Amino acid sequence: MERITFNPNQCSGRPCIRGMRIRVKDVLDLLSSGVSRAEILEDFPYLEDEDITACLEYAAEQADHPVLVAV
Repeated sequence: MERITFNPNQCSGRPCIRGMRIRVKDVLDLLSSGVSRAEILEDFPYLEDEDITACLEYAAEQADHPVLVAV
């Protein structure tokens, strides 16, 4: 997860890729709207395929927590 960085002075502290001003959410939004990895890499030549994988891994990790429901 070293590809995902946090800086309170950049993008309001949201998770970004390798210190650049592209947020994890930006990549996830593109993927969820049907944009392929190849298209993302073409549009953002400074990204690497491993960056996209890191975004997906980060999202999966964030989703893996229990949800407490009041009964």
